[in-house]
Amino acid sequence: MITSKNNSPIAFFDSGVGGLTVLNKVKKILPNENFVYYGDTLHMPYGEKTKEQLLEYSDNIFKLFEEMNCKAIVMACNTTSSVIYEEVKDKYSFKLFPIVQSVSEILSQLPINRLGIFATRATIESGAYQREIAKYNKNMQVFGQHCPDWVHIVEKNSLSDPQSIKTVREDLEKMMLNNPEKIVLGCTHYPFLLDILTQFAPREMFIDPAESFAQKIKSDLDKDGLLKTEVERYERFFVSSNPQMFQQSAEMFYEVKETPELLTFLNAV
Repeated sequence: MITSKNNSPIAFFDSGVGGLTVLNKVKKILPNENFVYYGDTLHMPYGEKTKEQLLEYSDNIFKLFEEMNCKAIVMACNTTSSVIYEEVKDKYSFKLFPIVQSVSEILSQLPINRLGIFATRATIESGAYQREIAKYNKNMQVFGQHCPDWVHIVEKNSLSDPQSIKTVREDLEKMMLNNPEKIVLGCTHYPFLLDILTQFAPREMFIDPAESFAQKIKSDLDKDGLLKTEVERYERFFVSSNPQMFQQSAEMFYEVKETPELLTFLNAV
């Protein structure tokens, strides 16, 4: 059954360009959909914010998405997925896709015993990956480690800077002390750092959750009869600060053809 929601956009939000890694994967398998993206660059990085702040930021963004009649919201940000999903999952009129909860079942099925998680402080302190994976596999050992500088490295596009490379290498060396068999890049910004990481460890060691996450989004929308039926399509990008910087940083992974629209919420602090 085709409803008015079918041709409404799928919305994404993150603290900056990181969520574009998820949008890129979703667009490849759902090329005909309409997309809206909000990068909350004014409050980046989310990993250092309190739960109360994250609830306030997300509520403003979700209300914008409701006004735009979005049919599904992708919580591309691991931090918000980890910290606030349980409190917001039933508050709004659209379907919510939280990245951590969505991919943990898939991660739990990996034929390994030791799994590393690189993520923000908030994600690691929430224990969300460990908790969600344990629902399906209590025998897998999960080692979480937060990387306080990685989001800034990506947002500033300083990947070739020697200090950035040194920082990433040192964080990786610390994780390797746990002898992980695989390492999850548990923040949407982190896949941008694969070129650095693979200088010091094999590419197959790293998992970008966006790939399996995109497949789940497609499968669920199809199951619910929400895939788009119209031919015409559009994309809209919003940011809460520095539209030009967002567009420039995005070039690493996604072509944002027009400068994003600047939209800041007055009550957000």
